[in-house]
Amino acid sequence: MTSIRRRTLTLIIGLLLSGLAVLSVFNLHDSNHEIAEIYDAQLAQNARLLQGVMRMPMASKEHVQLYQAFNQALSEAKPHVDGHPYESKIAFQVWSPNNKVLVHTASAPLFTAPPTQPGFSDVVDLNGRQWRAFLLEDPQNNLRIWVGEREDVRTDLVDRIVRHTLWPNVLGSLILASMVWFAISWGLRPLANMASTLRARQSGSLEPLQLTPLPSELEPMQAALNRMLAQTQEVLGRERRFIADAAHEMRTPLAVLRVHTQNLMEAGTEQERRESLQFLISSVDRASRLVNQLLTMARLEPKSNPPPLQRIDLSETVRNCLVQLTPWLLSKHLELAFEDGEQPFHVMASTAAIDIALGNLITNAANFSPENGVITIKLSQAEGWCLLCVEDQGPGIDEVDQARLFERFYSRGNPEGAGLGLAIVNIIATRLGGRIALVNGTQGGTRATLSIPACA
Repeated sequence: MTSIRRRTLTLIIGLLLSGLAVLSVFNLHDSNHEIAEIYDAQLAQNARLLQGVMRMPMASKEHVQLYQAFNQALSEAKPHVDGHPYESKIAFQVWSPNNKVLVHTASAPLFTAPPTQPGFSDVVDLNGRQWRAFLLEDPQNNLRIWVGEREDVRTDLVDRIVRHTLWPNVLGSLILASMVWFAISWGLRPLANMASTLRARQSGSLEPLQLTPLPSELEPMQAALNRMLAQTQEVLGRERRFIADAAHEMRTPLAVLRVHTQNLMEAGTEQERRESLQFLISSVDRASRLVNQLLTMARLEPKSNPPPLQRIDLSETVRNCLVQLTPWLLSKHLELAFEDGEQPFHVMASTAAIDIALGNLITNAANFSPENGVITIKLSQAEGWCLLCVEDQGPGIDEVDQARLFERFYSRGNPEGAGLGLAIVNIIATRLGGRIALVNGTQGGTRATLSIPACA
């Protein structure tokens, strides 16, 4: 795409030249019209003056002498010596009633017959020249007065006017175009400075732009770039944290896998091999859970454009999630109880987020529940909040550990855990505009309550 400066200059100069061309056409048309009006008025005036001279009261003999004096004076005209070059292009003739030429100029065109139509007309003489003429009839003296002017006189004058106006317009347009170019360059200088600053930055630089002074039109651009840089820096920071966390947390499971593999290779009896293989399978399962939790945490990290929330029925979503988890809980010899009052609980959320949060809370409760224990899930509504509670029959929470339970990779009393479950639930609660709370039950165990704003 062409530059903004080139596009702007092309548009402005194109409009300027187009406007100049239109104005020139109008000026030419107006000049032609005005010149024609002036010259036509002069033709009519000359015919009237000549009529006045021809009307002078004289005897017939004196009239003949007057005509002869006219013709003699007109024949002696020398335009290139003591006159004007246009004299030979202006002519008049006077006819008597019997079509006899009484007075005429030497430059007058030859007619096969005198014109009969009074007023203005365009005439072509025998030599092919075009004349603009005015015919005046004098009934009092029975005279026909014709005054004409060659068209090239007017054309020459129009050409002179065009030349005298066109060149100043062309020169003025060039000067104006140069001024426009400098004005646009000066006006776009802040944009050019911003582009130069961006080109001069190192490829990995994420520092915000601080361009001063900055026009008001470029302030939204700088703000948008700074937001984008901040978001990019945040994304890179999340990636670095994820890589660091994954490297830190995977180091121990991998070391344990190596130990169990070596024990399996060095086992001397079938019993030792079975025990080592069972430890190896358990370590692989723990590493798999850790990887899945890390990936879930990465997906739930705050994003610049989080997926939009939808109005869902929390009760139906919880029921569908429990259907998936029930076989796993039964395999761990645990029972599941669900209390929802059989009424809809509408919230703005996503089904996937609720599934992840509830799955982590139930997994957490299962890890601390005794064999044949009961995990109870309750749904209720109070003061504009939908409350999703998960209660277990475990040992409860120590007050010392309660403040750290939502920290990443902090696992209390569960060697198989990765320490990410409650951290994931906390992220989901924050994204949904809610909160998560852990308290000890009155009859033992722990109650985890996920509060989500209710909607109509």
